[in-house]
Amino acid sequence: MSRIEEYTNQILCGDAGEILKEIPSNSVNLVITSPPYYKQRDYGGQGIGDEPSVEQYVEKVVGVFKQCVRVTKDDGAIVFNIGDKYENGNLLLAPYRFAIEAVKNAKVKLLNEVTWVKYNPVPKQDKRKLIPSKEPFFIFVKSNDYYFNRDVFLDHLDFVRKKPNGNGSNIGKAYFNLIEGSDLSKEQKAACREQLEETIAEVKQGKLESFRIKIKGIHAEPYGGQNGGRKIHLERDGFTIIRIYGNSLKRDIIESPVETIKGNIHPAVYPEYVIQEFLKLLTRKGDVVLDPFIGSGTTAVVCKKMGRDFIGIEINPVYCEYARKKISKTFEENLLELFV
Repeated sequence: MSRIEEYTNQILCGDAGEILKEIPSNSVNLVITSPPYYKQRDYGGQGIGDEPSVEQYVEKVVGVFKQCVRVTKDDGAIVFNIGDKYENGNLLLAPYRFAIEAVKNAKVKLLNEVTWVKYNPVPKQDKRKLIPSKEPFFIFVKSNDYYFNRDVFLDHLDFVRKKPNGNGSNIGKAYFNLIEGSDLSKEQKAACREQLEETIAEVKQGKLESFRIKIKGIHAEPYGGQNGGRKIHLERDGFTIIRIYGNSLKRDIIESPVETIKGNIHPAVYPEYVIQEFLKLLTRKGDVVLDPFIGSGTTAVVCKKMGRDFIGIEINPVYCEYARKKISKTFEENLLELFV
């Protein structure tokens, strides 16, 4: 048995900075984690998050990050999610302080900042500030040979996708109003409505990711190099529909609700859907995924569902035991599905 196999599919209870030193170099395919945020929550004795200053916090997180870089294979990636914090009314920009120091202090490249947009952010009481509704996930790589399966990223038909307004009843509603208020002829309006209804049906069936409509006299006409089919349709029919397919638009944004899980003892749980998307993008089946701040075990649960091996590290023994039970339940549910 190789050394890395001694750690796989386990929750290791202890300090991440110390346990990471035991894991062999160049042995995991992906590190994905969310360290305790700076002075945000009570994590029950977690070793990071209560430093006297944000500078000391960043220094401590970067120390763990450097160990994560060491254990990651050359074709692997490291993904860190860092939350921000107000101090004396000033936004500290802690995530970006971390990203800058990470690049300076470890031999990595910052590949992308993926923004997690929350559909249901926690409302803040301060009426003189806007409600924070996003968080960054930074993707770092060690070399130009990193694995990157862009084609499967943001496939919205996957097993933990959660959308608001699940019936899709409001899709395209504004376009119907624009059609009625346009200068199109009666026949053109009827044709536009008919094609709009067909396009909405394709979105609901999962055949399309999204769409746009340009209506003559309302939207700007195609210009420059856009003198092809769209301009012809706009001049001939008075409108043109632009269909956006799932693989054609791979933005650096993941939209998902914040998960509130009944009975979960951990104060900060990121959605399974978010982890799923990074695993699809950056790993293959059978790869090893490490989360050095695994908390209640979300990363491990998604790994189990998607056929990846995991290594979890958690300093709080209560969370360790909870994560182990949750992973065991996921394993039993997967077995049950095989025989149903």
